[in-house]
This record gives sequence, C-alpha cells and structure tokens, in this order.
Amino acid sequence: MKIRTGFGYDVHQLKEGAEFWLGGIRVEHTKGAVGHSDADVLIHVICDALLGAANMRDIGFHFSDKDPAYKGIDSKILLRDVMTLIRDNGWEIGNIDSTVCLQQPKINPCIPDMKACLAQVMNIAEDDLSIKATTTEKLGFVGKEEGVAAFATVLIHRP
Repeated sequence: MKIRTGFGYDVHQLKEGAEFWLGGIRVEHTKGAVGHSDADVLIHVICDALLGAANMRDIGFHFSDKDPAYKGIDSKILLRDVMTLIRDNGWEIGNIDSTVCLQQPKINPCIPDMKACLAQVMNIAEDDLSIKATTTEKLGFVGKEEGVAAFATVLIHRP
C-alpha cells in the first residue's frame, strides 16, 4: 500500500457584517471571512492538504480566484471536486487533522456539525476527521480579530 501526507495552511480577513462560513456551516458572528469564494478557511486548508498529498498542486491552481465562475462559490463544491480529483487518481483518505485559529467566536460547540457536514461531502467516516480550535491568546491578526487561520494535515493511501 502506498501512503502520502499533505499539509494545508490558509488565512482569511474578517470583516464586520460578512457571513461566516466555516467547516461547511454558517457560524453566527458579527464578523465573517472574506475572499473570492465563500472564504471557508477550513475547507480550503483541507483541499490544499489533499491536493498536496496527491501531488496535484493547490486549490488556487484548480479553482483560480481570477475565474468569475468561482466568485462566491460554496466551498463544499470545491471540496467535492477535490475528492473527485484525488479518487480519480486512485487515492483514498486515511485521516484528516485540522486546527482553526480564531479568537472569536468560540467554535467548539460547532465542531460536531462541521464534522458531520464535511464527512458527508467527502464520503468519509466522521471518525477520520479531526477538527480542533484554538486562539492566539489575543496576539497577532487572529488575536486582534482581524482574521482567521487554519491548518490541516492529511494521510492518503492507495488501497
């Protein structure tokens, strides 16, 4: 069996009044992430980690922010398409481990819904997906509530 690991990192600015999509669900907050798509930073890092592990470049290569077709797109669609790409190349997910860095809002109560949503989109067991949350103790752009960051690692394998 062949295995590979991948890593993803992404950042999005937070803006007053914008919708906040994270892990495929809408999170209630006064600020939301901004970007070309729906700016779901967690989905974006998972996509990047999966594509990197499969040696298929990154999310921007496949879904350019210069392409108007992706303006405001639901990132779950991008994740579904990434899953098709990696599965068409013979890869399956072993596991995903991710961390969201966000000062506010506290997202721990949302994690079960995020896991359920993303596991369904990827057609994997919820147990194969870990989502963790942390703050930066009020330091940096995350601590000042100017942005959100996320990290993900993945293990993929060819059965």
